Amino acid sequence: MRLLLLVLVALVCLIQYPLWWGKGGWFTVWDLQRQVAEQREINEGLRTRNAALDAEVRDLSEGTEAVEERARGELGMMREGEVFVQILPPNVQPPQITPSGKGGR
Repeated sequence: MRLLLLVLVALVCLIQYPLWWGKGGWFTVWDLQRQVAEQREINEGLRTRNAALDAEVRDLSEGTEAVEERARGELGMMREGEVFVQILPPNVQPPQITPSGKGGR
């Protein structure tokens, strides 16, 4: 009787092994679910970034205001007749202007 009980317990353990650790077992499924959740988060961030880039492309292709804003901000361009004013942070010395009109000391 005791041998029969041990054989049955061993068979139950052998049946349970694939359920928990085998290919397609619970641990594999849990790991894959975690990976899917992480990938969904990454995809959502990329969707948001793509929507922002799409809006920027539409702005740049449809009008001149976005192009002008980009030229001013990134390239430091100005229209003719405008005056450039730069506000320095506190504790920063302004550049010295020499009589020849070039900066330096």
